[in-house]
Amino acid sequence: MEDNNKPNQVNINIELPEEVAEGIYSNLAVITHSNSEFIIDFIRIMPGVPKAKVKSRILLTPQHAKRLLKALKENMVKFESVHGTVEDTEVNAIPMNFGGPTAQA
Repeated sequence: MEDNNKPNQVNINIELPEEVAEGIYSNLAVITHSNSEFIIDFIRIMPGVPKAKVKSRILLTPQHAKRLLKALKENMVKFESVHGTVEDTEVNAIPMNFGGPTAQA
């Protein structure tokens, strides 16, 4: 039986280059925004080292940022249903602005 409530689905062929598939480890994300975009900087910070580098920067429209937030929430619920609650034990360990630019509304 066909679901007539679904919009026409488009198949998208997504290519994952080998160098991207390896991924980049990040243990800190700094999020800033302007009136037209969200910027997420993924950073790797090492204990005892006072300097860290941005390893990757992603720019999103506000609509895409909201969809990302929803997808992360849904995936965290699925993860915790299998693996148990993830405790946020380091809430105040690193200042979230980490000396970066201040978000603008």
